[in-house]
Amino acid sequence: MGILAAIVPVLQRHLMYFPDTTYFTPEQAGLKGVTEHVLNTADGHRVIAWSARAKAGQPTILYFHGNAGSLETRSERIRKYMAHGLGVFMMTYRGFGGSSGEPSEAANVADAMLAFNALVASGIDPMDVIIYGESLGTGVAVQVAAAKRIGGLVLDAPYTSMVDLAALHYPLVPGRWLMTDRYETRRHIGAVTAPLLVMHGEQDSIVPVAMGREIHALASEPKTLKTFPQAGHDDHYKYGSYDALYAWIAALRAD
Repeated sequence: MGILAAIVPVLQRHLMYFPDTTYFTPEQAGLKGVTEHVLNTADGHRVIAWSARAKAGQPTILYFHGNAGSLETRSERIRKYMAHGLGVFMMTYRGFGGSSGEPSEAANVADAMLAFNALVASGIDPMDVIIYGESLGTGVAVQVAAAKRIGGLVLDAPYTSMVDLAALHYPLVPGRWLMTDRYETRRHIGAVTAPLLVMHGEQDSIVPVAMGREIHALASEPKTLKTFPQAGHDDHYKYGSYDALYAWIAALRAD
């Protein structure tokens, strides 16, 4: 049992995080009007974030990405949000391009709180912040949203917990009860009071749409569920998810 307790936390992170360690600047990613920030953590690490200011009257998306890639691989998302007038503040995780250290749930959530505080300190009203979590990032986003006053929360392909996903994808790996990076969205969603949008592809083979539906069912009103019948895990943009997001934000701002 002692050996298993030592192995499982290391193994889980190899199965959970797939960082692109290549460092890019916004300019190298072809992004104009985007600024790079360095968030200095309390335990001595450097976390990279990219930001762009919102146009007058528009909110800012505080974005927590999925388990692979980098900020550069999400540059098209940033470009689209900016074109729509939205502000963006996108943080990457430790060990991903430009950021030091190694990712973990504790570190990612702590750094996400730091990113939120930095955004508010820059002059953004918390009610003008929409937190957006993508896949792995939904487990980060929901914990920040549960702790902070914000304008809205978007969960893109949310899971009920990382333990549930481990049981689904790695049924023969022992010791799931010893996982330290558990990301228990099911436990945190009830504490979120901000308006919620859940988006999920119905053909998602990574995070089953049933998990997104369960998280939506557990959440408090006001809440919206938008599923895309033909979409998989990360391709719902082909089926109108940007328009669904923009329409939801517009309805929020009209209230």
